[in-house]
Amino acid sequence: MNRSRSPLAKIGKTLQIFLLLFYALFALFPLLWMFIMSIKPDSQMLTTTFIFTPTLENYATVLHSDYMQFFCNNLIVSVAAVLVSLVVGAPAAYALARFQFKLKEDIAFTILSFRFAPEILVILPLYLIYQRLGLYDTYFGLIWVYQLITLPLLIWILRGFFEDISPDIEAAAQLDGYSWWQVFLRVLLPLVKPGLVAAGLLCFIFAWNSFTFPLLLSNNVQTSTVIALRYLASDTVHYGQVAAAAAISALPEVILALLIQKHLVRGLSFGAVKG
Repeated sequence: MNRSRSPLAKIGKTLQIFLLLFYALFALFPLLWMFIMSIKPDSQMLTTTFIFTPTLENYATVLHSDYMQFFCNNLIVSVAAVLVSLVVGAPAAYALARFQFKLKEDIAFTILSFRFAPEILVILPLYLIYQRLGLYDTYFGLIWVYQLITLPLLIWILRGFFEDISPDIEAAAQLDGYSWWQVFLRVLLPLVKPGLVAAGLLCFIFAWNSFTFPLLLSNNVQTSTVIALRYLASDTVHYGQVAAAAAISALPEVILALLIQKHLVRGLSFGAVKG
């Protein structure tokens, strides 16, 4: 029986590897296609596919412009928005996971509904409010409005992590003389560190890729996702420069995901199975 199963097992293993490689190629193909476009000259953009003369002219054009200034704006706003969400969202997620109070689930769903609502639905009243409060075209204004994107997502992810931690751990720490804040900072947060990393990265990705809010709520404090529109002229489209700008803009997300890959995998899998 073992000998008869061995060839089938090898075939199954080979087929599994082939399917995983095919899926990886399918998932990464948009990035590969974007990179190919970024090193194509405009003269060969529509006449060739894979056989062309590579050039770095598109990257040189993008990097020698003021694109990096808007790239830094995007980095500042996105990182600050995630930090604010972590400071505010972690205690809120703990409260929803541990405490029982009236309308608890209704409040939790209301917070999540902010993430579901289309950005264009709230952009007009936000624009008027920002004009009156002097928040239009400011870093603080973008960081504040980004909480509609990052905060609900972070609260709901961390809530599941806190629910998976036994309350007995907190009781034991309090018996040792820790205050509530000490228990939260020194005991609970280290236990949910994978969740913090995973939620923080997902929030950063959504904030980094935001387009509607920075487009309509700022003029000079623009982000790299918005400023890439400059390469879409009325008479022509510089596909190579668009692809180069997109490739540069994707670097922080890729690098960050690779650096925290270990915690990210644990964070996305931890707490996935209940009971």
